[in-house]
Amino acid sequence: MSSSASHDSAILAAAQQWAEADPDPATQQELLDLLVQVSDAGPASAVALLDIEDRFSGTLEFGTAGLRAPLGAGPMRMNRVVVRHTASGVARFLTDAVREGGPPRAVIGFDARHNSDVFALDTAAVFAAAGITTFLLPSALPTPVLAYAVRALDCDGGVMVTASHNPPQDNGYKVYLGGRAVEESGRGSQIVSPYDARIAVCIQDARDGGSIELADDGWTVLPDVIVTDYVASVTALARPALYPERDLKIVLTPLHGVGGATAIQVLESAGFDDVLLVAEQADPDPDFPTVDFPNPEEPGALDLALKAAADVGADIVLANDPDADRAAVAALDTATATWRMLRGDEVGALLGAHMVARLGNEPGSAVPVFANSIVSSRLLASIAAEAGYAHVETLTGFKWISRVPHLSYGYEEALGYCVAPDLVKDKDGISAALLIAELAAHTHAAGRTLFDLLDDLALSHGLHLSDQLSVRVEDVDLLGTMMDRLRNEPPSSFAGSPVENVVDLVAGTAQLPPTDGMLYLTQNRTRVIVRPSGTEPKLKCYLEVIENTADGDVGAARSRARNTMDTALADVRAALGLTNPAQ
Repeated sequence: MSSSASHDSAILAAAQQWAEADPDPATQQELLDLLVQVSDAGPASAVALLDIEDRFSGTLEFGTAGLRAPLGAGPMRMNRVVVRHTASGVARFLTDAVREGGPPRAVIGFDARHNSDVFALDTAAVFAAAGITTFLLPSALPTPVLAYAVRALDCDGGVMVTASHNPPQDNGYKVYLGGRAVEESGRGSQIVSPYDARIAVCIQDARDGGSIELADDGWTVLPDVIVTDYVASVTALARPALYPERDLKIVLTPLHGVGGATAIQVLESAGFDDVLLVAEQADPDPDFPTVDFPNPEEPGALDLALKAAADVGADIVLANDPDADRAAVAALDTATATWRMLRGDEVGALLGAHMVARLGNEPGSAVPVFANSIVSSRLLASIAAEAGYAHVETLTGFKWISRVPHLSYGYEEALGYCVAPDLVKDKDGISAALLIAELAAHTHAAGRTLFDLLDDLALSHGLHLSDQLSVRVEDVDLLGTMMDRLRNEPPSSFAGSPVENVVDLVAGTAQLPPTDGMLYLTQNRTRVIVRPSGTEPKLKCYLEVIENTADGDVGAARSRARNTMDTALADVRAALGLTNPAQ
């Protein structure tokens, strides 16, 4: 038998063994159908074999983002077998980490994606069988509710079954640590290294250990009061004594996700009762039928909301991604008479300035601490410095931002905002939406817009313009090739400005742990950061241009910044070896 035939035979045997043990009739049948196609003659046989080989080419790698992959049978997909092994690994980690004070405590949440509820129940059954005191959220709910519950229930661990804003065919598995399982700075946050590696070892042990014990019961389904408590806690963030204005017409969309009902409750409880929910996207739907990609950052995702806003004469559009941990904002730009979605950096700066105003009216002698990711705008650091606040720059991801000691406010450009670290130690699109509404209503009452506030910030701190270039690849090896090109043939300038500082982030810095990425800073303060995505087959490039506004002409500064940005984007494409301007 040839080595190729031997390989195919081993793959098919593994697939047959998987199908025989698969507890899910749907994925079991899916795999059996593929095996039948392989055994038949014809072109479909080769295609089916390639599909099986892809599913059994390895195992999903558990990392700081947990797991995220398409649904389907096989160890390289999200399914009940993979989830049970992962849950068993997490249970082993918690049991090892928590040695005193009684058994570990864990809470499990899930969104409305395909199989999220099934994966959550399987996790509860594994945890309960392992002797963990286990709580299950009562229904499909936003990720911030799960993050809130980890701390509110004094849990040592938390699991959220969600793929956030990924395509409909995906699902995922996020892990939080708290209580006795992690150091104080990480309690309530998603995992970071080395916890991911330690959990991954436990997951492998579970795979090697054969069958996994499942309990028939023994976990507690939490009452709806956990949601009521979250809503009350977030509502209490509003400052009606300082910002009493509530005359604001809001269009809200959860993009077919699970955030709609909870966001409405929060906004209405805080006094914002003129809220129109986009009807076509109001109810959870795992197929996300009205959008090509359920991410508010993607072109077209907010089209229905913007149309509704124009139709009813709304003042603002608020959007959450499907698990509601991110928030997007759009408003009517009176200068151009068009609706425009604000970039994450713009909202991050606006909320930062608003937090300064709010914190300035609260008692306490501790110096507030702001933080944002390294790929986010430098404007927040300038706002913090002007206010006399501390500022910290972190790696990408809220698992790092939320760990900043004494954090008062943090954000990242990918529409993630943490406005209440004491409640939710993670990004929270619902609490952020409330504070955005508060700011917008206050601004609207003064006859001004959010764009006017951005101009104010530009006059005070210089005009900060940010943009991105994302390069999606079919072959993930190309990501390494492009990063190697940057390291071996480093660009000498961007937009005509010489590169003065180059930082290879893989070596780490005094402030940042090692990560794969390159940072370039030019003489005129243009900054370029390039890194592989942690969740998608993409190379992501983040650019920021800063223009002086000493002459008071923000419009002219914006035009100059745009020209510089466009030239810098072209230079980045050239540095990566991209010849197609559309890439």
